[in-house]
Amino acid sequence: MMFITLFIASFVFVFLKAFQQRNVAFDHYKWVLPCSFGMAATEVYVIAAIVVTGYNFWAVVGMGLGGGTGALASMYLHRKFLGSKS
Repeated sequence: MMFITLFIASFVFVFLKAFQQRNVAFDHYKWVLPCSFGMAATEVYVIAAIVVTGYNFWAVVGMGLGGGTGALASMYLHRKFLGSKS
């Protein structure tokens, strides 16, 4: 179960982090604070979950897959819905 929750949390955290980078790069000011609060919430959850479970191979796999797919999804959706600065 921890694999799934860490996958989801890592997906959300990296999604928001990548989205935030694109917001800064393309001057989408209104999205900066919401992304920051979402990043803070998911980062605190991930840290707390790792403290409880300790180092675990499956936690690394879940977070790696979640982070990678989160970044890919963020790049795609940011370009599709917000575009880039002309």
